[in-house]
Amino acid sequence: MNIDIASYAVTMARYNQWMNRRLYAAMEALSDAQRKADMGLFFRSIHGTLNHLLVADRIWLSRFTRVPFLANTLDQELFAAFNELRRERDATDTQLIDWAKQLAPISLPERLPYTSLMGEQRDVEFTRAIIHCFNHQTHHRGQITAALSRLGVDFGVTDLIFMPDN
Repeated sequence: MNIDIASYAVTMARYNQWMNRRLYAAMEALSDAQRKADMGLFFRSIHGTLNHLLVADRIWLSRFTRVPFLANTLDQELFAAFNELRRERDATDTQLIDWAKQLAPISLPERLPYTSLMGEQRDVEFTRAIIHCFNHQTHHRGQITAALSRLGVDFGVTDLIFMPDN
């Protein structure tokens, strides 16, 4: 299979949605207290990490599409309730897929200028930003799956190669 950045983005956006749906389904068995307990993750709890992932994905989607999304911090709690967080996660995953499907390598900008949450002016390669966005998701989901493993939660296979074809 030959892959370009547009194909990569579609594949990874689909993988992101598939994994998020699987993990949220597995987390239904946990109590709110278990999801919000400090597990020693970078964003402390499973809930904190889920919120961070949603904040970060919305920030990157905003940068890619130039549709504003205002975030205060990377650990901002967008939603305290699990069901709300899950609904908004799925909506954002759908937006990422829709965005990725309209990418065409020839029309991608070369650079992505943006302002970080710290107020720093940044200018990065557009393709590198896309790769970072999806790598970031995988990184933090790895932390969540480690925490779920410690809690004895079976979340199933996480390998991209096993993602069902649509």
